[in-house]
Amino acid sequence: MALIMSCIMSLVISIFNVGLIPGIVLMWLKAWGFAFSVAFPTIFIVSPLVHKLVNLVLVKEK
Repeated sequence: MALIMSCIMSLVISIFNVGLIPGIVLMWLKAWGFAFSVAFPTIFIVSPLVHKLVNLVLVKEK
């Protein structure tokens, strides 16, 4: 999940900020590497909290 989301978001934000310029691929790959290095540990930190919140909101059927 972190890999795909960081890929898509960094591509969209890179194109939004600078446009489709020469060298955008290299710029995007650098941004993607940084985004993934933030997204991956964030998932490990946030995931247990999200699971608890979902369990509070959803009612299990018998």
